[in-house]
Amino acid sequence: MKEIITLQSEKTLFFKRKRVAAYARVSVESEPMLHSVNAQISYYSKLIQNNPDWDYIGVYADRGITGTKIQKRDAFQELMNECEKGNVDIILCKSISRFARNTVDLLESVRRLKKLGVEVRFEREKISSFSKEGELILTILASFAQEESRSISENVKWGMRRKYASGEAKAWNKHVYGYRFDDELNQYVFILDEAKIVREIFNMY
Repeated sequence: MKEIITLQSEKTLFFKRKRVAAYARVSVESEPMLHSVNAQISYYSKLIQNNPDWDYIGVYADRGITGTKIQKRDAFQELMNECEKGNVDIILCKSISRFARNTVDLLESVRRLKKLGVEVRFEREKISSFSKEGELILTILASFAQEESRSISENVKWGMRRKYASGEAKAWNKHVYGYRFDDELNQYVFILDEAKIVREIFNMY
């Protein structure tokens, strides 16, 4: 009787490289802040491209945009669209506050990405959205970030009101129609021709 020998074919395991993007944001469009976001772009570009297990998708950056409203952040929305298309596996971000300061927006975005199979890694806090305790920690830390943002906003508004009350509002805008800022007097003075128009507008209102 002939002996039948069955040959077992070896299964080849294919390793799929992760498609990785990064997100960066600064809320003030000043030179130091722009330098900061450019440094983040350079850092994450090198970090992703130097990892042999990753494919570089890009660094998405919003400049001079508040973190409390994700709808106003074009780069963030573009990144989310790429995730919806299935083009991203991992998002790297410097910190929770850079990703979003609004707790609700943060959690909704992270949960939306999680459903799409996209992991978000926050470098400063060393948190992954895929970890078991990730969402709980994100909720707590995002609440702190949101309160910090609200506190800063209130302090800035208070400072502006005080400056306006004392006639020292030049830090925000020297060009006010009907007035000219006098640097020597450190206060606004009337421009009579323009002041007439301002009074007329006021009376019409």
